[in-house]
Amino acid sequence: QVQLVESGGGLVQPGGSLRLSCAASGRIFSIYAMGWYRQAPGKQRELVAVITSSNRIDYADSVKGRFTISRDNAKNTVYLQMNALKPEDTAVYYCNAFYNPPSQGDYWGQGTQVTVSS
Repeated sequence: QVQLVESGGGLVQPGGSLRLSCAASGRIFSIYAMGWYRQAPGKQRELVAVITSSNRIDYADSVKGRFTISRDNAKNTVYLQMNALKPEDTAVYYCNAFYNPPSQGDYWGQGTQVTVSS
């Protein structure tokens, strides 16, 4: 089992920045990748960014150049630095961690609200 605790959401004006954190605990040595997803009201959950244990990184096209995912292995924490935020980035952001294959273990945090509004 893996437990994920997110923090760092909040209200920010358009063009502003936020940094989300996701601290992992439990069977973290088996984690293959960690990532961030988001779900806006009335929309499906979508991938924002993912980083693997070998530091391969992928981003959704909508956030490329604005968001940066990183990890601190000593703290078992993954971060999502979000810059140049837009109103359409408003969503609940979820941290995800999974084993390889995901059928062996796929874990989610409780979610943190990000609201971009003036």
